Amino acid sequence: MDRDRMRLNLFTMNAVTHVSPGAWRYPGDRAADYTDRDYWTEVAHTAERGGFDAVFFADVRGIYDVYDDDRDVAIKRAVQTPSNDPRFLIPAMAEVTDDLGFAVTRSTTYNHPYELAREFSTLDHLTDGRVAFNIVTSYLESAARNLGVGERLDHDDRYDRADEFMDVCYALWEESWDDDAVLRDRETGVFTDPDGVQPIDHEGERFSVEGPHGCEPSPQRTPYLYQAGSSERGREFAAANAEAVFCSYPTQAGVRDYVEDLRERASDHGRDPDSLGFYPGVVPIVGETEALAHEKHESFRETVDVEAVLALLSGFMDMDLSTLEPDQPLEHIETEAIQGAVNAFTRADPDREWTVREMAQFAGLGSTSPIVVGTPETVANELAAWYEELPIAGFNVKEVVRPDSLFDFVDLVVPELRERGLLVDTTGETLRERAGGAGPRLPTDHPARR
Repeated sequence: MDRDRMRLNLFTMNAVTHVSPGAWRYPGDRAADYTDRDYWTEVAHTAERGGFDAVFFADVRGIYDVYDDDRDVAIKRAVQTPSNDPRFLIPAMAEVTDDLGFAVTRSTTYNHPYELAREFSTLDHLTDGRVAFNIVTSYLESAARNLGVGERLDHDDRYDRADEFMDVCYALWEESWDDDAVLRDRETGVFTDPDGVQPIDHEGERFSVEGPHGCEPSPQRTPYLYQAGSSERGREFAAANAEAVFCSYPTQAGVRDYVEDLRERASDHGRDPDSLGFYPGVVPIVGETEALAHEKHESFRETVDVEAVLALLSGFMDMDLSTLEPDQPLEHIETEAIQGAVNAFTRADPDREWTVREMAQFAGLGSTSPIVVGTPETVANELAAWYEELPIAGFNVKEVVRPDSLFDFVDLVVPELRERGLLVDTTGETLRERAGGAGPRLPTDHPARR
């Protein structure tokens, strides 16, 4: 990926709380307006004004019920509950913007590839090629129960399913329709040349899909591909499929190790490692003066709901943190949920031993990402240092107070980044062109094109 400029995503969720449990209680926070169309169109306007490439929507299909073996904390404290489907925000947000992209989290575990391929082709048409697919394998046991599939699939089984799932999607998006199949010939009455449309005839272990794809090729064909694999199996999947990779570690060392490992794996898959863009999460807290910024940080910390944080992390880690003593060291444990959430604390900084209490206090604002506090210049300095010292494309910007954290970043930090030449206007019609710096189609070394 061309590192000619710093790239930014807004990392958010169509819910009351994303990754700062308790912040919805902060004076002026409007997270409870997540059901309001005007709230999201204002977010879209602001993100585009701030030079963001995309709004990146997280999503879950269950309720966090691992902590104390109960869902009451998640429901009472709004731990990513309630939440709405992010897909249906996209047309409204696209209507009020010209260049902003939209990354939508969808699960390969509880969807069917033919239906999902159709959904993304439709969104890609409606947005003129501004949509991305964040590929996940659902980790909550409650999601499996909600969707009637019994027990959650084992971690590696979920990725085996994801491999075949993407094979089907790639065949539908990339192979089923020829570029010149659609004629729209009014004189002959032929809209599409049947010779240009082929079935995919997929017969696999988990899916049987004849095809052809029901949609004509969209501007990107395959949506821009996000992924965030952190386990061994997840990293292999990301190295084979992802174009943009989200990672969340509290230290530069953790990010560097992750990036270097994934780049090597991508090369092993026959891909150009430079084609992958890496986006560590960051939580900027900015004020006009250092004193105001730190005062704001302290006031945010007062809203952190520790029990809600532990409920969220318990779901992330598939560990009931209510059974651990607050000062008990956190050890690396292989889990069936998000192994990266464990790794962020146990492996990212080998010289530090985290206790449960320290983890909860740190993760209360933005989960496992670093918090950067200060004036616009201070925050820009820190982002610039990470960008210049690490082989990353940019950042996933996380909010604390919504949407004021976004407003502060756009109004105060973005001008600093622009003045330094780090954040510049982009060119290209599609999200892949603007964020990836190449053409509207997947690169030719991607498995879907090979």
